[in-house]
Amino acid sequence: MGAVVADDGPSGVKAPDGGWGWAVLFGCFIITGFSYAFPKAVSVFFKELIREFGIGYSDTAWISSILLAMLYGTGPLCSVCVNRFGCRPVMLVGGLFASMGMVIASFCTSIVQIYLTAGVITGLGLALNFQPSLIMLNRYFDKRRPLANGLSAAGSPVFLCALSPLGQILQHEYGWRGGFLILGGMLLNCCVCGALMRPLEPPKKAEATKEPAEKKVKKKLLDFSVFKDSGFVIYTLAASIMVLGLFVPPVFVVSYAKDLGYQDTKAAFLLTILGFIDIFARPICGMVAGHKWVRPRCVYLFSFAMIFNGFTDLMGSMSVDYRGLVVFCIFFGISYGMVGALQFEVLMAIVGTQKFSSAIGLVLLAEAVAVLIGPPSAGKLLDATGRYMFVFITAGIEVTTSALVLALGNFFCIKKKSEEPHTKEEAAEREELNKSENKTPEDAKVDSIEVEQFLKDEPEKNGEVVTNPETCV
Repeated sequence: MGAVVADDGPSGVKAPDGGWGWAVLFGCFIITGFSYAFPKAVSVFFKELIREFGIGYSDTAWISSILLAMLYGTGPLCSVCVNRFGCRPVMLVGGLFASMGMVIASFCTSIVQIYLTAGVITGLGLALNFQPSLIMLNRYFDKRRPLANGLSAAGSPVFLCALSPLGQILQHEYGWRGGFLILGGMLLNCCVCGALMRPLEPPKKAEATKEPAEKKVKKKLLDFSVFKDSGFVIYTLAASIMVLGLFVPPVFVVSYAKDLGYQDTKAAFLLTILGFIDIFARPICGMVAGHKWVRPRCVYLFSFAMIFNGFTDLMGSMSVDYRGLVVFCIFFGISYGMVGALQFEVLMAIVGTQKFSSAIGLVLLAEAVAVLIGPPSAGKLLDATGRYMFVFITAGIEVTTSALVLALGNFFCIKKKSEEPHTKEEAAEREELNKSENKTPEDAKVDSIEVEQFLKDEPEKNGEVVTNPETCV
């Protein structure tokens, strides 16, 4: 979107595109699954909580809402922590918070205490894992990054299909308290995933030559200069509009089927169909986005995915029987998977590695408002009209509008500036390159000899994974 930034990592190391990066990808898969599926999986315990505390369904629904609000709304806080302490320490602390929240919740005696523990503490822990995992994925992959994003995003539907049945089994065997305690133990796996996030560092000789240049650059805890990039502003606006309607159909499709007179099990099977299609749509879309012709135009592929999703919502509003809803879930699963695989890939292409940690935090904060407004406003529309058709039409219009904002904004409002440096760091590197070009032939000869010797002494050191005492577990 606009000019695409070359991602060479914060220390100037080229992404290895493999090696230990596959372990990082596995950790991102687990973290993404827990982050997106956990708020929905907790809902299987709501009936037992209603029975024990004598509250309404709306009171228990606040648990999932708080979890999502913490996941999205704490984006800037996560950015500051990552820029200050690094990805691995933040993820280890986040894993402890996520587990501790659920364990303490198993001993709670009121719904307010569950809000604070399972909602706030666990939600904060998941947020401290989700954002750093995406940052590390961006640093380890460059050429294969679209595929890596698609594979990691597939963790969401896979975990949703696994955690919901598991939650029902835990509730039946151990009750909600035992279920919360076991889920808290499972969330400790986030610490294991955090331990996989080894930092990338350059070879020693290359590091020694870059020390003077790096000392001049002051690292910002939260870089607001991303708002100077028109591509980032347009992306944030489009993503906020998209989130208003993106999550509405999965929330209401089961109720839609029940309203048409179908059994609960048959209605719930629609989500299984949607999730199964979503599992395969995300990695396949990642492979397509990684094609050499498609990748420079990934913003338009993302716009197409959103238009596809919005059009599916509009067609789904006309469903009058179960067969129509099944067809809707199939196409919605495809389009929803495409959006999930591309949303962070496009953001990475816009801002690059240097500013991604700050950019994703600010984007998630903007989306947090839309996440809290979207489903409740759709519920009020349903109460006022009594027809699901208007809910799906509204969601389709919102998602389609976001696609038009992104595509038209990119096409008309952004000038291509691929030849201009995007950051002060890039400008400094460009200046150093210009100086090196003005060297005498003797200096150039000496430099070429040193380069040859360096390559002989240390082969395959680019993108080497280095373990430090401060970052090892």
